[in-house]
Amino acid sequence: MDERSNKVVTVSAAILAVLGLGAILRLGRPVLFPFCLALFLYFIITPALNAMERLKVSRTLSLILIIVVSVVVLYLMGVLFYTSGKSFAADIPSYGQKVGDLLERLKGGLNLPEGKWDPLAWLDSLDIGKVGTALLSSLGTFFSFMGNLLLILVFLVFMLAGRNKLQEKIRRFGPAGRSAQTIGILENIDRQVQKYLALKTLISLASGIVTILILVGFGVHYAVAFGFFTFVLNYIPNIGSFISKAVPFLFAILQFGGFWKAFWLLVVLTAVDAVLAMVIEPRFMGQGLGLSPLAILFSLFLWGWLWGLPGMVLAVPIMVVLKIVAANFPALRWLEGLLSK
Repeated sequence: MDERSNKVVTVSAAILAVLGLGAILRLGRPVLFPFCLALFLYFIITPALNAMERLKVSRTLSLILIIVVSVVVLYLMGVLFYTSGKSFAADIPSYGQKVGDLLERLKGGLNLPEGKWDPLAWLDSLDIGKVGTALLSSLGTFFSFMGNLLLILVFLVFMLAGRNKLQEKIRRFGPAGRSAQTIGILENIDRQVQKYLALKTLISLASGIVTILILVGFGVHYAVAFGFFTFVLNYIPNIGSFISKAVPFLFAILQFGGFWKAFWLLVVLTAVDAVLAMVIEPRFMGQGLGLSPLAILFSLFLWGWLWGLPGMVLAVPIMVVLKIVAANFPALRWLEGLLSK
């Protein structure tokens, strides 16, 4: 077989492998998504577990406390947000008249001549009731992981219980020099991923709490729902930040029936986000991992297609983990370069 034929076979095999992996990820979502979420939680809470062990708390007690706290927090956050979101979706039809009034005022401000093309004509056919139904359906899909909480818990328990076991096996069965090198690489990857996810979660949590306080101060309804929305979207650079401010801004215009109060709300939210993103986050996380905007966009589309909205939330953390892993292996430096700016 000549060189050209070898290249064709290699490329064909690579394409088939990618398609097969995509099919596995899509069909295996009921199991793979809870596994990825459990892995996500593992890296977030491991620093807390390490801190408890340094304080001489027994490994078993530390594990039990961490698991109980994690489950309670997950459950309460899910219930609080879903309840608020459900109430919001149910109340959307009551805002139908406000939407109509705003549209009429907007059209009047544009002074559109009779019989001319109306760029806002499509809004007349907008069914607010259907929007509420669609939103409620999306909330149910997004929080379907609550039904898989037991599966997530099982994965998380095994991950935490098996901490450091891999290093012990490598040290026991591998060549001495090579084992030390491999263990060093794994510990470096583990440390970098823990730092990124734990700090990103704390910053996202702070962003969500501050957003709730600001919305409550301005008298915006469903502050808890919007705050959790901000917390989740903060894992998506740039795009998530824009959406998390735009949605409360548009809702505030609808609720208050005017522009200026909503505008000042947007100014305050933007200022707080700028402080978190440009002052606090770089101070604790360094200059960041320098992800390519194109790679982020591709990752969002890919994981959104595979796993829906939950996949889009996990898309960037998954890409960050891949970049960290690639940076620690010379053979994968091409992948690090592909994901970098």
